[in-house]
Amino acid sequence: MGSLKNSILIAMPHLRDPYFAKSVVLICDHTKEGAMGLIVNRPFEEPELKKLFVDVYEENTELLEVVHKLYFGGPVMIERGIILHSGEYQSEHSIRVSDLFAISSHKDILEAISKNKGPEKFKLVLGHAGWVGGQLEREIENGDWLLQTASPDYVFSQSEKLVWQQAARSFGIEVSDLMGIGGQA
Repeated sequence: MGSLKNSILIAMPHLRDPYFAKSVVLICDHTKEGAMGLIVNRPFEEPELKKLFVDVYEENTELLEVVHKLYFGGPVMIERGIILHSGEYQSEHSIRVSDLFAISSHKDILEAISKNKGPEKFKLVLGHAGWVGGQLEREIENGDWLLQTASPDYVFSQSEKLVWQQAARSFGIEVSDLMGIGGQA
């Protein structure tokens, strides 16, 4: 299996892990040493998390008006914010995932966003998903994930509530028909 960088993982219905059930994950890096990705369809709903955001960025009220949602990117380093953004915007602090996507953890991009000089599309996520070498490949072989080429529509434009089902339907699969099916043949 080659690099899965710039792929989307779609959790299969039998995957019940509380972090990954019904998740769509953009793979940002994948080597023989492991993989790193961001869950893109899990907005935080809790007021405490919005309060945390206000406390951290209280001096930048313009940014608070621009960032309407925080997303759960995965269970690794949940205290760290990552800006997933469209690829047309590049700064010296951005790491290119592909022509379509880049990531950054630098505060300069937040300032650019607040001044309408940043990327066209973005998501602010807390944490990320990580796999050690071979782990993700085994999960895919086990049937835990569907694999698809990344699309900005799934990452930025689709409703978080619908993106998981719509991504699976792009394979011609109705996920409700697969409930409880998984494992190896």
